[in-house]
Amino acid sequence: MTFSDLDGTEAALRAGGVAAIPTDTVYGLAVDPKVPGAVDRLFAVKGRPEELALPVLIADPTGIAELAKPTGAAAELASRYWPGPLTIVLERRADLSFELGGDPATIGLRCPASAMVRRLLRRTGPLAVTSANRHGEPPLHTAADVLERFGDEVNAVLDGGSCNGRPSTVVSLTGTSPRCLRAGAVPFEEIVSLLASL
Repeated sequence: MTFSDLDGTEAALRAGGVAAIPTDTVYGLAVDPKVPGAVDRLFAVKGRPEELALPVLIADPTGIAELAKPTGAAAELASRYWPGPLTIVLERRADLSFELGGDPATIGLRCPASAMVRRLLRRTGPLAVTSANRHGEPPLHTAADVLERFGDEVNAVLDGGSCNGRPSTVVSLTGTSPRCLRAGAVPFEEIVSLLASL
């Protein structure tokens, strides 16, 4: 397999394939959750337990209302930290049919800082993602590493250079107060302080 451009990556995703994409943190494996069977394929390639929900990348903050129940806290965090390494977990819209694993009542959303990936997202719509590695192994930082590790198990590899960012912070806004589900690039204390001022 050779590396793909945006057109080839979009085509692979629309066909239900798994694409490796660069983000502002590490390389990710992505599928179009609207395509039947695509999410199952992603879980299989990753070796990820299905009780671990897949987050979703969106092109800009307007995507929140299309997939989740928007809140003032989510809008404030998106305004401050997006595009960037913050994943916000919200109650999902009742009419959203995406099968993402984990809790079907919630959804994790992130707008990545990679301009290349946001261009792809504007073409494809939201993408379900996970880091480009086998479950339990270290993340991969270059397209060549992804291709070597996964080979023909992925249908497209979009080369965006080296991705060496820290993982995104994952914060849940589904309860009465924010909860840190994973520490990452954005300090949770900073998030708490920002929301306390609302």
